[in-house]
Amino acid sequence: MFGRILEAWDRSRAARRTEDRAGTEPRSHNLFEAAAAYVSACADDDQDRIDEAAGWVSPEALSFGVNELACRAVVALARERDQSPSDVARALLGLPAT
Repeated sequence: MFGRILEAWDRSRAARRTEDRAGTEPRSHNLFEAAAAYVSACADDDQDRIDEAAGWVSPEALSFGVNELACRAVVALARERDQSPSDVARALLGLPAT
């Protein structure tokens, strides 16, 4: 499922991308780069970087990327801690265990 989403995104991105004019145009950012930059800027409380990363992709794409990053982070922490993803997510948010 995730692979199909990535393939569709790559096709969409390729269709929207203009021709590279001998390296004069900067490389476009993908939604995962934008999400990583946005989340790390939020963690550092750097509003300039937050605004920059938010401008790289559409708000919908950024939301999808941030969600995917959150899911991957929770799964990685759950494996590292040998806990369920639900327990890890609740602990990260300061919620009581169920």
